[in-house]
Amino acid sequence: MNKPKIAVIGSSSMDLVVTSNRRPLAGETVLGESFETVPGGKGANQAVAAARLGADVYMIGRVGDDPYGTEILENLKREGVHTDHVEPVTHAKSGTAHIILAEGDNSIVVVKGANDYVTPDYVNQARARLAECDLVLIQQEIPEETVIETARLCKELDVPLLLNPAPAREIPEAVIEQVSYLTPNEHEAAQLFEGETLSAILKRFPNKLFITEGKAGVRFFNNQEEVVVPSFPVEAVDTTGAGDTFNAAFATAIGEGKLLFESLRFANQAAALSVTAFGAQGGMPTRAEVEKELNK
Repeated sequence: MNKPKIAVIGSSSMDLVVTSNRRPLAGETVLGESFETVPGGKGANQAVAAARLGADVYMIGRVGDDPYGTEILENLKREGVHTDHVEPVTHAKSGTAHIILAEGDNSIVVVKGANDYVTPDYVNQARARLAECDLVLIQQEIPEETVIETARLCKELDVPLLLNPAPAREIPEAVIEQVSYLTPNEHEAAQLFEGETLSAILKRFPNKLFITEGKAGVRFFNNQEEVVVPSFPVEAVDTTGAGDTFNAAFATAIGEGKLLFESLRFANQAAALSVTAFGAQGGMPTRAEVEKELNK
């Protein structure tokens, strides 16, 4: 197996997770069942997931000069992620995500903190690293101008870029043209391409736009027809991080040179396994676990 080099540009945070029977309504207090702090952030989650799946991963991000930042860095290193390009900032706290797990799903409030300092200039400092990678993976918990600059830079370096447009916000048409792969979920796709049908936008971006639809699988247009790659049914314990696992697995498979359908099937299986345990990173599977399930 070719071990792909993947750079993940994005956020890292500490996740503060409350489990409850139900979500509180506005102005309401409910009793929770448990509370945990676990490392997270879409960038760090994707870096950890890709490393567990066999990629050689370089994280490009920022943390605060605080206990959460120290813990986030130590966790990345334990997972085998290269952290040469993860520098602490003294004038901002580490990012945090405040997560309520209730009724089989999650609600999340993100405070970006140090992640706002993943700037275009900061990414350009890692230019040489990006140039030697098989693929770059980026999300949107960092400044918009950084995503725009990364798309331009990867195009210049001729390195494929996978943009996971979460959380959703308007993306310049030029960025969509420059990225190699765009992976919104169905809600993000509806916001990005407001007023257009899913079929119409898929046809506009064949083999580039991949819309994840949860239990229904992943939908794309292969230049001839619309294709749905089905998901794998599992009993969900915690859906936090499922999308991050999907994107990391897709990036890893593409970086290895797998074909699109095979890469999406691999990503679906990894995402399915990830929801069977607690925590964004807690359930992220190893390469062996994914292949065992695929080979059944």
